[in-house]
Amino acid sequence: MIYADGLTKRFGDNTAVDNLTVHIRRGEVFGLLGPNGAGKTTTVRLLTALIAPTSGTATIDGLRLGEDDDALRQKIGILTETPGVYPRLSARQNLELFAELYDVDDVAGQVKRYLGMLDLWDRRDDPAGGFSKGMRQKLAIARALLHEPDVIYLDEPTSALDPASARIVREFIEELSGQGRTIIICTHNMDEADRLCDRLAIFRRRVLKLDDPDELRRSMYGESIRITLREVSDGIIDALEALPFVDHAERQDDPNQLVIALDNLTEHNPDIVRTIVEAGGDVIFIAEEKTSLEKVYLDVLDAAPDSTALPDAAVRQAQDES
Repeated sequence: MIYADGLTKRFGDNTAVDNLTVHIRRGEVFGLLGPNGAGKTTTVRLLTALIAPTSGTATIDGLRLGEDDDALRQKIGILTETPGVYPRLSARQNLELFAELYDVDDVAGQVKRYLGMLDLWDRRDDPAGGFSKGMRQKLAIARALLHEPDVIYLDEPTSALDPASARIVREFIEELSGQGRTIIICTHNMDEADRLCDRLAIFRRRVLKLDDPDELRRSMYGESIRITLREVSDGIIDALEALPFVDHAERQDDPNQLVIALDNLTEHNPDIVRTIVEAGGDVIFIAEEKTSLEKVYLDVLDAAPDSTALPDAAVRQAQDES
């Protein structure tokens, strides 16, 4: 669906995106995670033909960046980090204007559909200037989807939304993905990225790590489970650590809990329980010990050279150029 090969963008002496090579599959929810100034927004602007690359190539659904830009823009929808709406126009008029620009066939039907899906239909005739920031965010999401794009870029899609509205947007994203749309999300919300994204790229000027969230955890920390026992003895720990597939077993702050690191949780869970019981232990509760995505993200960034961050001046230049 989306192929980038050596995509690079420089602003003077500063490199904002460095040799980006990635394949994003059709129907995939793909997350771009990175600190401010990492080049995420520049990457989106490159892939939406808003700015031209310094070098490298990209194709979106067979359309080549720099050669088929007009056709490419018809196939994409974009929600920017700070989406603007026309404050004196109503919600309906804001969407009707953009629907006309995109040559949408059924303007009234599409406007009603998306205002309804995002819980704005009852406010359709109210000026957008009177909307809360969260309502304007939802209006901008509706605007990005009016022309039924195949590829959707969402920059902080649930920013400023209350929990109920954020849930509506997350469910909406899952529905769009189920329709075969390809969705690229830039977010700082780790829980949201973990729940929504099929794969994640941790990014700072270049891709530092790329995989599905669970495989990122496994590749960095392995797998582990937390087991609550009636009582933990040294004999139980020794018996567990004698198993060839157990890396280590250690007590936690609660003396009756063990965290056990092993190489294949699904395959060896029964062996773990059997070993504990044979060593005289009473198992009360078992749960997977899941490393937070935030820890994965921070550890990847800590291991990468700081020099890959884009200076603030270059960020502003990138914004001005677009």
